[in-house]
Amino acid sequence: MSAPTIHSRLPDVGTTIFTVMSSLAAELGAVNLGQGFPDFPMSAELVSLVDQAMRDGYNQYVHMNGLIGLREALAEKIRFLYGHAVDAESQITVTPGGTYAIYTALTAVLQPGDEVIVFEPAYDSYIPNVIINGAVPVRIDLRFPDYRIDWDEVRRQITGRTRMIMLNSPNNPTGAVLRAEDMEQLRAIVKDTRILIQSDEVYEHLIFDKIPHQSILRYPDLLERGFASFSFGKVFHCTGWKLGYSVSSPALMREFRKVHQFNCFSCHAPSQVALAKFLGDRSSYLSLGAFMQRKRDYFQELMGQTRFTPLPSHGSYFQLYSYDRFSDESDKDLAIRITKEYGVATIPVSAFYQSGQDNKVVRFCFAKKDETLETAVSRLVKI
Repeated sequence: MSAPTIHSRLPDVGTTIFTVMSSLAAELGAVNLGQGFPDFPMSAELVSLVDQAMRDGYNQYVHMNGLIGLREALAEKIRFLYGHAVDAESQITVTPGGTYAIYTALTAVLQPGDEVIVFEPAYDSYIPNVIINGAVPVRIDLRFPDYRIDWDEVRRQITGRTRMIMLNSPNNPTGAVLRAEDMEQLRAIVKDTRILIQSDEVYEHLIFDKIPHQSILRYPDLLERGFASFSFGKVFHCTGWKLGYSVSSPALMREFRKVHQFNCFSCHAPSQVALAKFLGDRSSYLSLGAFMQRKRDYFQELMGQTRFTPLPSHGSYFQLYSYDRFSDESDKDLAIRITKEYGVATIPVSAFYQSGQDNKVVRFCFAKKDETLETAVSRLVKI
């Protein structure tokens, strides 16, 4: 009996480098500084609040759009941080993670043949999300080594078919962040056009060096044509929760929810009850950037003993390091070799380019316990 014929929607997609490197790390017992997850405990207070919510009986479906108390807490946080009001009822939807929110936004608005500008290196879900919706990714490289956007190149790439620009700040994998001047360039480019924006802001609170986060929520004209996607898991160190949210204009959010209702419908209730209470204390998120910056700074200090050269990181869980002072290997070959020979897993940055562009840099995740970072660097100094 012959197997049924399958016409893949993503024929060029295989196993991601993250799965490959994490599997290799697990197989060899290597320190995993590749995949972006913390190995330290999340907030004990937040854990206790979830436990209490379950004991109090919040174990059934909440509203499709998310617990209203949580959405109201998020609306208040947005007002406090960015100085603009959003409506909890019509503009915020709770989702099972930030990646889901991005996929749902694209699926809600893209039509076959639409063009979507994607900046590379890019988080690995972006381009498959564009392709599976029948749209066309238009790839623009961020300028190496500071990974800034070349806005003149953006202008050159815009056509009558351009439907969306995808942003990511703080950026994964580079740790680069958008500045106020970037937002002004974006505003000028999209004004009086049909271009929409998808802004991936899952590391919203993990931003360093006293740099203000340039959310599209600061700019009502951008939010009117945009989706901003966030992750509770990333900022509160509980990536396994897979809980996030999307914020948009009422008109765009109506389309978002049409897709959401038939895909997820409702997210984990006890966690939403807990987060609604947790967010009432602003220190729950205002302290996060300084906490993670200490991790970045300590890792940089340790890495000063090695032959790796740091590139700037102003946010996220990650910092890129160049190895061109001591090897001509491809970044993938180097990543595999140091995992096998030195017991430290990292991610080759070429994996974040469709072209496989190799600038001889690898990504390290510093969102780890101090002893984990110390163990890793004690091995890397031997290279």
